[in-house]
Amino acid sequence: MTAEITDRPRQAAHGSPGKIKTAMASAAGTCVENYDFVAYGTAAALYFGKVFFPNTDPVVGTLLAFATLAVGFLMRPIGGAVGGYLGDKYGRKPVLVGALLTMGIATVLIGCLPTYAQVGILAPILLVIIRMIQGLAFGAEWGGAVMMTFEHAPWKQRGRFAAIPQAGNPLGITLANAAFLLSASLQTDWAWRLPFLASAVLIVVGLVVRMKLEESPEFEHTKATGAIVKNPLATVFKNDWRNILRVISLRVVESCAYYVTATYLLSYITKNNPDDRAVGLTGIVIASLLAIPVTLIAGALTDRIGRRKLYLGGTIAVIVFGFPMFLLSNTGNPFLIVLAFVIGIGIIHATFTGTQGAWFAELFRTNTRTSGASIGYQVAASISGFAPFLAVLLASVFGWAGGASLYVLVGVIGLIGVLNTRETWGAREKAEVDAIIAGEPVASAADQPARSSVR
Repeated sequence: MTAEITDRPRQAAHGSPGKIKTAMASAAGTCVENYDFVAYGTAAALYFGKVFFPNTDPVVGTLLAFATLAVGFLMRPIGGAVGGYLGDKYGRKPVLVGALLTMGIATVLIGCLPTYAQVGILAPILLVIIRMIQGLAFGAEWGGAVMMTFEHAPWKQRGRFAAIPQAGNPLGITLANAAFLLSASLQTDWAWRLPFLASAVLIVVGLVVRMKLEESPEFEHTKATGAIVKNPLATVFKNDWRNILRVISLRVVESCAYYVTATYLLSYITKNNPDDRAVGLTGIVIASLLAIPVTLIAGALTDRIGRRKLYLGGTIAVIVFGFPMFLLSNTGNPFLIVLAFVIGIGIIHATFTGTQGAWFAELFRTNTRTSGASIGYQVAASISGFAPFLAVLLASVFGWAGGASLYVLVGVIGLIGVLNTRETWGAREKAEVDAIIAGEPVASAADQPARSSVR
């Protein structure tokens, strides 16, 4: 066993020697994964209705395009379950590399797909199949990346470190939307093909970085002490199903609110005035750039004030901002349209993502952590995949107020989740970590079923 595994006080105080490299490699991977996944959402909003479903009413075409978006989300819980099981059973690193490679290949293939005009019904069939593969890979990615970083970090800075791979999310979103913004002037299929093909460069970089990582010291410790369970999925469902439900409720508000904003609102603005497409994309790019530092600040702030308070503020903000967000967009004023995206994505959404990494990890034991957090996270994502679809349906009946109401509703769901989820990083947990760093005796993890900060 290495010093990182055997010297618990040192690990608690300083983290592993490779903590920075691990955090950056995880962020690089989540950047690529989010670039690939968000590129699909943007293309679905702007192009795929006409490209793959050309013989339908424009509204129906948009619904079908968003339905294929939702297919990928439906596959994410399966990917999360498989990735979580493998990560808890065999290690976090192999899952990180495999998920990134699979996602990258699927994304490049989307850029090579024939259109409906070229091969007919085969085109949307191929699109759905590749979208399913994307969903599996993305579902496996998040748990490995965030848990790996969390477990390499100093214990009193886990919020800050776990936010680093989360910051890769808005970076990937920024790059994806920037790619579509740059290609928007093209009048051929290259306008949507190029962003998918360009992801190949990011994939190579991400793979090279991840291949050099060391395995999680906490996983190595779990393995060395014989604490790896035979079936992590069965164990986490048996012992921690309540925490899985809590993660789902907390994640639904973040993910649904994001997709109502970034996907549906973009489509809504574009349909009202096609000339505002560039304004909407610009707003998402600016908001995503702002979200990078906000995510990091939120993560660091949770190390000081706890995870729960910050998330509570975010859910209240969603409830309050739902209708004003659409009112700002309805003005047609470019500045106010951009402001709607900046508040919704750059501030509210980033606050959620900056908090999630450490909070979700601390709800589960090390030997089922990846499984539990991944399943909850990805089940919520599968629900969120229907958010743009539901927003379109509600708007067809109630106008823009339908989309705004959906946004507020998910805020209420998140608020209920926060009120029913315990704080994992309060005064008691900090005192326990201080005791471990000082070399004082602390009850074993087996004796602390409700406390995961010291596991």
